[in-house]
Amino acid sequence: MTDALPHPVPAKRWAYVIPVAAIMYMLAYLDRNNVSVILPYMHGDLALSNADKGLVGGVFFIGYVFLQIPAAILAQRWSARKTVLILMLAWGLAASLSGLVQTKSQFYVARFVLGLFEGGVWPAVLILLASWFPLRERARANALWMACLPLSSVLMAPLSGWMLDHASWRWVLVFQGLPPLLWAVVWWFTVADRPAQARWISRTEAGHLERALAADEAAKPPSGSGSYLDAVKQRPVLVLIGVYFFWITGFYGFNLWLPSVIKELTHDGSATEVGLLTALPFTVALIVMIANAVWSDRTGRRRQAVAVPLVVGIAALLLGQAVDGALPRMLLLCLTAAALYAPYGPFWAIPGELLRFEVVAVAMGLINALGNLGGFAGPYLVGWLTDATGSSVTGFAVLSAFLAVAVVLVALGLRPVTRTERRPAVLTAEEGA
Repeated sequence: MTDALPHPVPAKRWAYVIPVAAIMYMLAYLDRNNVSVILPYMHGDLALSNADKGLVGGVFFIGYVFLQIPAAILAQRWSARKTVLILMLAWGLAASLSGLVQTKSQFYVARFVLGLFEGGVWPAVLILLASWFPLRERARANALWMACLPLSSVLMAPLSGWMLDHASWRWVLVFQGLPPLLWAVVWWFTVADRPAQARWISRTEAGHLERALAADEAAKPPSGSGSYLDAVKQRPVLVLIGVYFFWITGFYGFNLWLPSVIKELTHDGSATEVGLLTALPFTVALIVMIANAVWSDRTGRRRQAVAVPLVVGIAALLLGQAVDGALPRMLLLCLTAAALYAPYGPFWAIPGELLRFEVVAVAMGLINALGNLGGFAGPYLVGWLTDATGSSVTGFAVLSAFLAVAVVLVALGLRPVTRTERRPAVLTAEEGA
């Protein structure tokens, strides 16, 4: 990990910063995914229709929008470490309190507030990673960090299922809001905003690392005025917002309803059984996601690494509605999950290749904020169409159409960036959102 820098720098960065940040975001992602496991087992509580369930999953992403850019600016100008700490404490309390709701309106509000506090975490961590890993290491750092997304589902779906077999859904939500409050202590004593502030590396080593980071930035040509408005004016940013929105619509539409589909395949199996089976597609997704990121880094073919998996996801989603049998459908669910997670690494490498530091942090916050509105659209569309048609087929067909739009935008809206003209990426990670 250290041969690319002028002087040896400690491997401890990889053991301190990446795992602590990954576990922190796994706990955040748990609150995004646990509701998908819980909804099939609410047994009529709060009188939720399928459309209501979709709204419960989707309203999270309405709140998710508001703190994206403010958190990016706060982390950049003040402290990423302190910004994440405050948000972690706030979302942990909000997650636990969501188990105390008595009406579906209260549930909507609780999910909105949870999304509000979690929304600022992603861009703040992007700022943190940019202060610890030079450009030649950034792709590896981001790939390891982003692996927390499918890994969270692999570990937490079975846990949520097991807890549902031993406690009510209310207590599951209350208990699962506590780990962020505990992990905040680890975060505070382990993470530093930049090498010069860390206690666990020498000042000489910190100096080498900070000089490498400064050299990365000095090598870039100027871009525009450097104001935050430049992020909005960049055409690639607008295209990436569109790509991310249509992709995430399909992504979260699939994720929220996956446990319900598996519950149907198991003929109303136990929550533990459904949770364990739900982990299988995400296990496959974890492997494919890392492999696709490695291939993308080696070849530089970012567009293909985003578009091709999405095409596979479209085919798998549609085939899953046409075939019969638990095993074939389960295999297609695994293929769909792998295809929808695979673009994460390559996609978030694109903004850093096209934009300078002055605008890339806010640009990524903008892409993540507006793109994640698809997290509202996808779950709600599937639920509403299921109620309207009596079948999930139409809903998943619509999700496939959204993914197809994302593919078209990647193919036609983003020009390829060759290795000779590629600019170093200062912030290259997602999401998501």
